[in-house]
Amino acid sequence: MTATPALDPPARVLLGPGPSPVHPRVYRALSAPLVGHLDPEFIALMERTKDLLRRVFQTRNTLTLPISGTGSAGMEACMVNFVEPGDRVVVAVCGLFGQRLAEVARRCGAMVTAVEAPWGEPVPPEALAAAVMKERPKLLAVVHAETSTGVLQPVAPLADAARECGALLLVDTVTSLGGVEVDVDGWGIDICYSGTQKCLSCPPGLAPITVSDRALAALHQRHAPVQSWYLDLGMIEQYWGQDRVYHHTAPVSMAYALYEALRLIDEEGLPRRWARHQANHERLVRGLEALGLSLPVAAPWRLPSLNAVSIPDGVDDLALRRALLRDWNIEIGGGLGPLKGRIWRVGLMGHGATAENVVLLLTALGSLLAAHGFSVRPGAAVEAALAV
Repeated sequence: MTATPALDPPARVLLGPGPSPVHPRVYRALSAPLVGHLDPEFIALMERTKDLLRRVFQTRNTLTLPISGTGSAGMEACMVNFVEPGDRVVVAVCGLFGQRLAEVARRCGAMVTAVEAPWGEPVPPEALAAAVMKERPKLLAVVHAETSTGVLQPVAPLADAARECGALLLVDTVTSLGGVEVDVDGWGIDICYSGTQKCLSCPPGLAPITVSDRALAALHQRHAPVQSWYLDLGMIEQYWGQDRVYHHTAPVSMAYALYEALRLIDEEGLPRRWARHQANHERLVRGLEALGLSLPVAAPWRLPSLNAVSIPDGVDDLALRRALLRDWNIEIGGGLGPLKGRIWRVGLMGHGATAENVVLLLTALGSLLAAHGFSVRPGAAVEAALAV
């Protein structure tokens, strides 16, 4: 009988849309001994994790915790808890994840108004405000960092319009939390969710979420039970709260990993971390320009943690990405939806947002583009990057 191969995954340089590189301390945390999910030691860890999440979300919200599930579970939890059949919901749609928000809202029975912008542009805040004034929705939902396009959506201007109409403001920060400023309290966000595998530099598997007292009051005033038992925040709140009412078995090792990832963020400090992501984004942009490549998103709306790069004419998207993985051990992402075959998506997130990774990618791209017959100078690209 042939033996089943042992697990031996390669150590890739993860510069795609996620997951992102993980710090060695987070890997060590994953291998720590298991304890029971109601053990006093784990309960103490839960409390410390909640406090660290409040710091990174910049909030004082009592209901702040990680949902057991990926970022998509965080999205679904927010919709199923706060949307009931017949509710009106306004959604900003300028990419795949805005579309997904709208689809989940429809599956909750909502009457959805999608305010759209072309992929690669943000939805104008004034258009969203006008839609809110017209529809008087229960919920206004926006994606802060659109992973499919590399667009950073303005959020701060939306809170006043939402509150004037009594709407809750829901924000997806899956690709921004921990890498770009997210100010839940300062921006007046009522419901906010994220994922662990992007700028938090933790493996996928948990979805941090925070809920304002205003939104919590709306949750407690529902007319019918939440249609998802597993994602019922009222029940999860009791599990993570003082009573510790059993709900499910939390992924203990993932909680260890998130705790250590949040400690790393706390040690670095949010302003320094945001500045590091911005600086390496600018290094990448300057280097790409020196290679003759361009970014389709206008500079004011570029997402530092996820960079959309236009694929030049004559370059086979899939062949180049395969060569990048095979010959350089680097992963980047391709385009989605209408941008498939038109852009590459380069992630500089968390532990992976370094000048070393920018230099490595520029060198690799320069070499591969030269093999495609392009006249490029990889050395000039690296010089341009390091001059930032």
